[in-house]
Amino acid sequence: MKLYKLNTHTRGCNKSYDADLVLNPQDHPTAKVGNVVEIYAPEDENGTHLLLQITELNEQSKTGRNVISIESCIATAFKMRSYSNVVMQIVNPADVALDSIEITFKDQYMGRSEMWRLKTYLTNTCVYVNKKIDYNDMQIRCQVYEMWSQGERVASGVITDDTKIVFRSSTSMVYLFLQMSSEMWDFDIHGDLYFEKAVNGFLTELFQKWKKLGCNHEVTIVLFSRTFYAAKSLDEFPAHMRDCLQQDYKGRFYEDFYRVAIQNERNDDWCTVLAQLRKLFTSYQETVLRYHERQNMRIPQATNSTATQGNFLEVLNISLNTFEKHYLDRTFDRTGQLSVVITPGVGVFSVDRELTNITKQRIIDNGVGSDLVCVGEQPLHAVPLLKFHNKDTTLTSADDYSLPHWINLSFYSTNKKIAYSSFIPRIKLPILSSVDESDVEENERNFLSCNQSEYIHNSLFDYDAYDEQIFQPLPAQSTCSLQRVVRAKKTSVPSFETYAYRNNDWENLTPTKIPSLRRKMSDPDIHHGTSGMLAALTDSTNLSESLASEKNARRAIVSIAPIVRPGRALINPFDPSHVTIKLTSNRRRWTHIFPKGPTGVLIQQHHYQAVPAKTTLAVSYHRQLQQSNSNNNNNTNNNNDSDYNSAAGDQYDQVSTHSMISLSKSIVSQNFVMGEEKSDFFKRRTNSLLTATASAANVPNLTATQAKSYVWGATGEQEWTPAITTESGIATGKHMKPIIESDHSNFGSSPLEATTETVGKGKIIIGVDWKSLSIPACLPITTDYFPDKRSLHNDYVISDYTLLPDDVNLDYARSRAVYRKPLSTEEVCKEIVSQRLAQGFQLIVVEEKPSNSNSCCSASGSGCAVTSNQSTSAVLPPSSETKKEYLLSIGRIFHKISLSGSVITVTGYRPRHPYPPINVDYRYRFHAPQHETYEISGVNFTTEKLENFNWNHMDLYICTRGDVDYPLMESLKYWRFRMYLLPRESMVNKIVSFGSPRCDIFTEAVVDNTRDLIEDFVRLIENVSKLKRQIGRKARHDTPTPRFTEKNHNLLNAPQQSINVRSKLEASRISRIFPGTDAAAAATAVAVVPRDDQDDGFPVDNKFSANITLAEIFEAMKHPSTGVGYFSQTQSLPSCTFVSYDALMWLKARLTNGRHPLDLLEAMRKERMICHASGDWNQPVVPGFVFYYVVQQDKNAKDYAPPLNDYSAFVNEWLEIEFQGCSFLWHDEPTPSHVPNFLRDTTAPQSWTDYCKNKRVYRQSHLEIDVNQKSDRMEWGHVKHHTVMQPGFAFELVVEWVTSSGPIVSDLISGWMRKANHCNYQLVSVPADPMAEPFTKKSDPLRGPIFIPLCVTFLPDGAALFEEFPEDSRSDRMLFLQEAILARFGFSPCVLEETNKDLPKEYQYVHCTGNMFALIRCASHNYQMESPSRQEANVTRCVYGHTNNTNVPKKVGFLWAWNHMIPNKKWKALTINNSVDGELFQLKMLKDFREFCSNSDQRLANFWANCQELKRKSLKFENNNNNDDPKNI
Repeated sequence: MKLYKLNTHTRGCNKSYDADLVLNPQDHPTAKVGNVVEIYAPEDENGTHLLLQITELNEQSKTGRNVISIESCIATAFKMRSYSNVVMQIVNPADVALDSIEITFKDQYMGRSEMWRLKTYLTNTCVYVNKKIDYNDMQIRCQVYEMWSQGERVASGVITDDTKIVFRSSTSMVYLFLQMSSEMWDFDIHGDLYFEKAVNGFLTELFQKWKKLGCNHEVTIVLFSRTFYAAKSLDEFPAHMRDCLQQDYKGRFYEDFYRVAIQNERNDDWCTVLAQLRKLFTSYQETVLRYHERQNMRIPQATNSTATQGNFLEVLNISLNTFEKHYLDRTFDRTGQLSVVITPGVGVFSVDRELTNITKQRIIDNGVGSDLVCVGEQPLHAVPLLKFHNKDTTLTSADDYSLPHWINLSFYSTNKKIAYSSFIPRIKLPILSSVDESDVEENERNFLSCNQSEYIHNSLFDYDAYDEQIFQPLPAQSTCSLQRVVRAKKTSVPSFETYAYRNNDWENLTPTKIPSLRRKMSDPDIHHGTSGMLAALTDSTNLSESLASEKNARRAIVSIAPIVRPGRALINPFDPSHVTIKLTSNRRRWTHIFPKGPTGVLIQQHHYQAVPAKTTLAVSYHRQLQQSNSNNNNNTNNNNDSDYNSAAGDQYDQVSTHSMISLSKSIVSQNFVMGEEKSDFFKRRTNSLLTATASAANVPNLTATQAKSYVWGATGEQEWTPAITTESGIATGKHMKPIIESDHSNFGSSPLEATTETVGKGKIIIGVDWKSLSIPACLPITTDYFPDKRSLHNDYVISDYTLLPDDVNLDYARSRAVYRKPLSTEEVCKEIVSQRLAQGFQLIVVEEKPSNSNSCCSASGSGCAVTSNQSTSAVLPPSSETKKEYLLSIGRIFHKISLSGSVITVTGYRPRHPYPPINVDYRYRFHAPQHETYEISGVNFTTEKLENFNWNHMDLYICTRGDVDYPLMESLKYWRFRMYLLPRESMVNKIVSFGSPRCDIFTEAVVDNTRDLIEDFVRLIENVSKLKRQIGRKARHDTPTPRFTEKNHNLLNAPQQSINVRSKLEASRISRIFPGTDAAAAATAVAVVPRDDQDDGFPVDNKFSANITLAEIFEAMKHPSTGVGYFSQTQSLPSCTFVSYDALMWLKARLTNGRHPLDLLEAMRKERMICHASGDWNQPVVPGFVFYYVVQQDKNAKDYAPPLNDYSAFVNEWLEIEFQGCSFLWHDEPTPSHVPNFLRDTTAPQSWTDYCKNKRVYRQSHLEIDVNQKSDRMEWGHVKHHTVMQPGFAFELVVEWVTSSGPIVSDLISGWMRKANHCNYQLVSVPADPMAEPFTKKSDPLRGPIFIPLCVTFLPDGAALFEEFPEDSRSDRMLFLQEAILARFGFSPCVLEETNKDLPKEYQYVHCTGNMFALIRCASHNYQMESPSRQEANVTRCVYGHTNNTNVPKKVGFLWAWNHMIPNKKWKALTINNSVDGELFQLKMLKDFREFCSNSDQRLANFWANCQELKRKSLKFENNNNNDDPKNI
């Protein structure tokens, strides 16, 4: 062995030392770039071997002879000393290939298509623990966390095509639900309350782990419980209680409560939150149970439910309603979703079957991690266990259970030691209660008289004889036909015929019994075969049901022939391994996140099992069995199967079933068929291994399609036995082979110390899946289940279509006005796969098989191509065309995408019998932060019909590169990022930095800055549109244009509102007026004369004379240095293009005789001197950021560019925005009235949407997303924006995309945000549904607006407001009063599309910081709003009070909501200086706003008086100046 001297280097300090490994090429003549080498110390051959890849070989010798240099951090991590001697040799990558690798990333959004691209990028590279990976094309940063190879953790290895990559995010959206059931107030064996165990124990430990791992999750913590009421009918409840009452299957009334403690917060230190939870705990039960109590009113007695009876599934669905809308409110600094339920129970829940089916389908389809943490003691049966509500009340009906594999279970136990005992209880004893003697006798009498409905039956009955008949081995063929019948019907109940004839039971089937046969559909995954099933039947006449329920057991039944029928197995929670289920894609959806354990089975690292000492034998055969590939029929194997497949009690002493099961997947995948007799089993058990080897040749290598899987556990491959435990107390069991929680930075001599030797050192075995709770895994991008041919043919509907991207692109290139490079066929194919991944599909990794037909070449691990000429088949001639095939699945939907030459074929398989859609309407009460009470809310839980997704439309959208013919539709679930552009406001500083005591200071007199706002806006949009002007814009000028206007939103071309000026202002700084500022100053307002302002950013030569002609003005406009100034040459813009705003301002500076600049431009258009830049002559001149060009140009000039002559194509390319409410900038207008809008004789309209009825509110344009050309993928999107910009209003921009990568979109938007800051604006991200009102489709169930009532009785003598005005205008005036109040607090109106004409109008406002929203619902009929429908009545979660009686007059007020899209740091940055406890600006605003609206300190009354005073003065002033035009009032 040749030894080398080891040096270390740091990356970056020297250009030639940029790789992990630097070596001398002369020492290694055979080495090539890409080779993998292993390096280890010679004296430590069995220790940790470091694997590195040669990434560069430079000819000039960088190191000396026989010297190698590795990066210093790697050397430190692997404990390699500088200048020591090491062995280095080239290894075969296949020998060091990884089975699976976990990669963590933080503070970024990585979509599933990016994960796939990253996987492809990483294939064939070498990695080591903690290696930082930078994928620059996608701007992705991540780090290697853990690697597994051949059943154990390793410290380095090579990623191959078959390596499973698990992505874990340390910045996820985490919902923590604490179940506040009655057990929370019980004590555990250590004398702690279960609440203390949950909060002081589990949560404290969890938060410490988060801190240690540097997690930065966005967390919501919710306390939830169910209250039962002792009542027989609804009449016993007073009216105010009936809104949220629900009734369960037993007819009990209950109500569910949710207390949101923390909403969407991020914290560096979560300890403060724990104190908050403890505080809530003390009053929680009292508040909830006594919530409805009123004086002099009797209400039914309320009790808190137990954990089993609680609202467990409802809670999961509530989080899913938020999670499944992840594409609406996309943020770029987190990935992944996790809901954790912490319960004091033991993991058993009594649930409704329908709701279980909904929950299961939604959790699996959405790929959301769901964890259940029990702080109760672990029971002796398999958990989590769902017990279905038994709606069949006949005595003989059996209980039905389900073991959900879609819930990841952990049991948390404290490490407290009791001095005198190491006993850990697994059963919670019932509380002793003193029982009345008479009851006992009564019970005994019942028992003796055989009324055994309450008792577990005592064995007077020959079970063994019965078992013998039930478990007779069946001929293997019979399973097929029976299975077929049932599968076609897709119910769990057999047809009457098969069942009744076989039983000769017609006479027993009275009509009354027939309905009970039609039970609801069970878990559809449970296998419907007969073999190995406890053939338990579902109605009372059936024998085995009566046995299963162990009730009518005194019949003599030994003589009855065995009943064989295709039924559904009833699961026995104490022995779930009897039941296997048909493997389905659902069962395998998450399996690729689990590593393979030493026995070759996928394992969950926090479940431990008694592993016997003698497993070595099994492991050695494991490989042999895997490789045997004979296709013999498995008939011969039936008897042997029973040997190692039935779980037969406590046999850990010899070979446990656990290791037997892991002998080989192929054995597990046989049907379980029971042996002749249990006793026989024990005799032969010792020989079973030998039998296995003997028959190894006959074990077929089954595909996943025929396989079965255990019903329990997330992997379906670990068998449940009573010895399995998730307890952390049993650290030193004799048979334990635990996974030790090791520090990832520390590599010992053993391969990451994952063996039993270290157990003695007192390391703790993990009983909680801390990894899943700290760095949750994202849904894996690969899976391994594909149905077999027969199943595809029988159970699926097949549809296919072909795409010819080249032909499509050719057509579109001709018709398209703007040329864009089309996607090549291969890019289209990759993008089609990407889109499916992004919507939750997974790539199916199929074992490579020799294929005999053209269509059969299958995709390998990373979904890479298998080209046909590499196919092992000898039949096919090698072809030159590329062929690729990808298989993808989600739920029961499979897609095959094949690329052959220039043709892409998409084949879809969808189930022939889809599950019926289910919709559950759920009512509950919830209490969010800053709310006063528990409010009513309602939500729908529905399953989504994934088969209805319009993939054809999506694929054509990709083919045509987002052409207007295939727009993005809501049903395509495209991603969007919604923003408001708001001017930066200096007043906030006054409150935050200088601690202004009141917050209604935003309308105090300031300089009117409309001109600056517009100039900045134009600069920003130019920047976003990537335009440059030939004459550069001047920077902001200091002296603003004086102007009578106001920042409020009535700045229309209609009569303007008044301005108020402080008397001390100089002439050049005229302020705006808001009602109620300084009434005395109003009189002086008109004395100020605006001066001429020439500073408009254009070079001015001289003013035009009064009689100048249109042609002369036009010539002056075209002047290269003193003209309007054109944009430099840009694709799809004609030459000599300018925007109308610039032209208007240019004319305003030069016209003297009061001619209107807009009229002049319109005249030029009519004279055909100028035209809209699309070349469309019919487009009139609109003031704003709208493009026009000079028509008369020299067509032969070298820089001449013609217009597109296609208006719709032009609008799809460019943002065009009209300016409203600022026409006084380019034309002098009469001074507006001083009177506040709500007191005017004729009120001005609310916004430009009221003013111009026919205007579209939004327009959509194409958006090039990858502006820095970083991505290796074609990226584009769309931008939706307001068509009108009006100063004082929020301007909305929405970026929409499907074919882009998260980090690239993020890059674009953060660029925009920086530019907005330069232009004195801020771009604030806002949610799709800011108010989150209940009963709306997109609403977040745990969010709701806060209702702030407005006091309307502050006038003396209780006079009504607006009495002096006609009645029909009062509701509008009320709106304008509310609007004026909001303006005082710094809110700007947002313009929304009107959705429903019937509902009252709603006006929404956003605060100038973007932190909060307000909504005014416009009243009708004297502003006491009568509510037209029940839906409407609930519209504010009944925040108006405790009723939804529709006749109650509604209070006037505001709805207030927080903007949860604002990043946490920015949110918390607004802490008020020198305030007690660091009060947040947002909370101070809410508090002050509430006080103002409730008229505390007469603030509201004073405001009203000031406005009236203002009106009086202005009227007086107008009477004095009768020469004024009276129309301007």
